Amino acid sequence: MKTIIFIHGAWVTPKCWDSFKGYFESLGYRVLAPAWPGKEEAIEEQQKTPSPKLAGLGIREIVEHYAKIIETESEPPILIGHSFGGLFVQMLLDRGLGKMGIAIDPAPPKGVFAFYPSAAWSLRYPLLRPWKRNKILRWPFSHFQYAFVNTLTLEEQKKAYRDFVVPETARIFWQAALAPVNTVPYVNFKNDTRAPLLIIAGEKDHIVPAVINRGNYKKYAGSRAVTDFKEFSGRTHWIIAQPGWEEVAGYCEGWIKKYL
Repeated sequence: MKTIIFIHGAWVTPKCWDSFKGYFESLGYRVLAPAWPGKEEAIEEQQKTPSPKLAGLGIREIVEHYAKIIETESEPPILIGHSFGGLFVQMLLDRGLGKMGIAIDPAPPKGVFAFYPSAAWSLRYPLLRPWKRNKILRWPFSHFQYAFVNTLTLEEQKKAYRDFVVPETARIFWQAALAPVNTVPYVNFKNDTRAPLLIIAGEKDHIVPAVINRGNYKKYAGSRAVTDFKEFSGRTHWIIAQPGWEEVAGYCEGWIKKYL
C-alpha cells in the first residue's frame, strides 16, 4: 500500500485536504495529512484561540517538522502540497525525501520571480504590517475573497472562509517576500537525483498566479530529474476544494501511477 502525505498551506489546516483524502483512500492509498506545528487543534478552537506556537513559526521549522514525519515511514511516501505546502514539497524532494511530489499552486522558491500585481495585492495584509512579522495574524474575509476564491459565488466564499480559514504566523510571508536576500525558501533546481515532481497551476489564481508556477517549472530546466507541469483553466488558488476538484485529483492520480 502506497502512502501519500498531504501538506497544507497558509491560513488553513489539514481539513482543506478532506476531499482529496477521501478520493485517494477510496483508491487504496494510505493517506496522512499532518498539521503544521500549532495547527493540530480543531478549526473552531484555532479560530477562537490560536496556539502560541504559531508566533514566529518559520519555513525552516515547518519543513523540519515534515522531514521528521517522512523519515519515520518505512518507505518513501508520495508528497502532495498546496500553496506553501507546494514549496515545502519541493524543498523536501531536494533533500532526498519522498518517492515523488506534486506541488499545487506552490509558493515560489528562492530565484523564481514572484512580484506580480495580483500576488502583491493578495499578500498586502501581512506585508504591510512589519511590526507584526513575528506575530499571529487573522486574515480579513475580503482579503481571502480576492486571494483564494475570486471566481466562486459569495455564498461559496463565505462558507470556505467559515469552514477553513484560521489565524496564521506572519513570519513565513516575510521569509518568502525576502527570498531574494535570504536562503530560507531554497531549492537546488539543478539537482539531478531529485524524485519526480509535478507542478500544477490554476489559471485564475491571484495569490500565486500561473505565471509564477510556470517560472518555477522552467527553473528546473537544467536538471535531468523528471519535472512536469499542468495548468487547469478557470481554477483559483482554492483549486483543491472548489467545484471541479475531482478533475485535479484524477490528474494527480494518473501522474502518480505513471511514475510508480
